[in-house]
Amino acid sequence: MIIRKATVKDVPDIKGIIDTYAKQEMMLQRSLSELYEFTRSFYVCEEGGEIIGCCALQISWEDMAEVLSFAVKAEYRDKGIGTKLVNACLEEAKELGVNNVFTLTYAVPFFEKQGFEIIDKQMLPHKVWTGCIKCPKFPNCDEVAMMKVI
Repeated sequence: MIIRKATVKDVPDIKGIIDTYAKQEMMLQRSLSELYEFTRSFYVCEEGGEIIGCCALQISWEDMAEVLSFAVKAEYRDKGIGTKLVNACLEEAKELGVNNVFTLTYAVPFFEKQGFEIIDKQMLPHKVWTGCIKCPKFPNCDEVAMMKVI
């Protein structure tokens, strides 16, 4: 199993993983064009030539980045893959000089284990909410905002 930066060839597999969770209303749907546009933000976990997980780091502001589109295929959960994907994003944030990493999630226990803490959504800059307009739950978001200072 390897964690690596995504390539354009990975985008259909990334979309498939995200779509599974989006249909369950557990994460935001992403279009193919959006995924191709942000391919460089993504990490994937590959095992035996199969993409089994994904996660992206997107810079939001001067000293703030978001972990988003975090998903691991159900049959591969609880094997440390999610931790490795999030750690890859956190390492990249450090390299970029970003000290505050947040996420909007339903996976609160997982992110707490990674050192994230629940915060008030109002602490996040307005720019963060541009993706929320695409969400079917907008403006009644029930995701939890979490932050990690690195």
